[in-house]
Amino acid sequence: MATVMQKIKDIEDEMARTQKNKATAHHLGLLKAKLAKLRRELLTPSSKGAGGAGEGFDVTKSGDSRVGLVGFPSVGKSTLLNKLTGTFSEVASYEFTTLTCIPGVITYRGAKIQLLDLPGIIEGAKDGKGRGRQVISTARTCNCILIVLDAIKPITHKRLIEKELEGFGIRLNKEPPNLTFRKKDKGGLNLTSTVTTTHLDLETVKAICSEYRIHNADITLRYDATADDLIDVIEGSRVYIPCIYVVNKIDQITLEELEILDKLPHYCPISAHLEWNLDGLLEKIWEYLDLTRIYTKPKGMNPDYEDPVILSSKKRTVEDFCDRIHKDMLKQFKYALVWGSSAKHKPQRVGKVDTVLNLHYFLLHPLFVLYFYFYSSPS
Repeated sequence: MATVMQKIKDIEDEMARTQKNKATAHHLGLLKAKLAKLRRELLTPSSKGAGGAGEGFDVTKSGDSRVGLVGFPSVGKSTLLNKLTGTFSEVASYEFTTLTCIPGVITYRGAKIQLLDLPGIIEGAKDGKGRGRQVISTARTCNCILIVLDAIKPITHKRLIEKELEGFGIRLNKEPPNLTFRKKDKGGLNLTSTVTTTHLDLETVKAICSEYRIHNADITLRYDATADDLIDVIEGSRVYIPCIYVVNKIDQITLEELEILDKLPHYCPISAHLEWNLDGLLEKIWEYLDLTRIYTKPKGMNPDYEDPVILSSKKRTVEDFCDRIHKDMLKQFKYALVWGSSAKHKPQRVGKVDTVLNLHYFLLHPLFVLYFYFYSSPS
């Protein structure tokens, strides 16, 4: 373990010494590839009992979505969990009050959202310090991450925590790289691009691929991708999670300081202790989770507005809805009849692959009428 840590430090030192220009791009790309491989080796050790990175806290997923509270010790994560969910998580003025993962549940707009109070992380968590691996492994399983920051020094902590999460393969508020990487048996490395690129050239691509012992592949770039983007695609273990920066204890700063913090992207100011702007935080969580509520209406009856079916942003087809109701439902499904402004005909016949966002409501033959509402803004 110490050997791997030393190798990581040596590479980071060499990268810091290397000037960034076109002539050194392929060398830096090679160093980044070596660093990614070493981090993977460090965080997923092969020896049993080594406490691998994949071992998060043993908390069963529940509800429709999962949100994790990440931050340094004593920034108010436990207080926030207590206020939002009514779940008790010990609060004290000393650091590391929370030593394990404390779950709670928020019921909001008909959705059950599991909120996890994770122990405070420290600098070097990505390299195994403290309980960093368990914390960040659990954070990888979340649908949204709340980075809780102290309003007194939010910018410094924000950058440190981002570095820890990035080092563990978590990409915050980013989309997966829009590039195609396809291995093949022969033909060498072929790089094509549909746009003008300034970061990646064939020499840099060859340097990165050589570290992974890849000598034959087709790479297609659809935007100005970087060496880090290519490495992420080759590694294949990255997760892309929306993130909200929750700046807590704003009651301890001036209005002028608050106005400066307000310029941060993905930012939400609160005071958990005084319960300031907790409703605004819930609105933002709902927005970032990007959930869809679906209300069912049994034939001949009024819609049931008390118990919606919740679909995630990645699963919004009629088939996904049927799976949430019951796995056997699709076996009897034939078609759906759609009414509403989005329907080409009234009714319009649709199949199980149609997306619910395009439907106002439909008749699931022959049992249910389903009403679809997608809330992209608070209402």
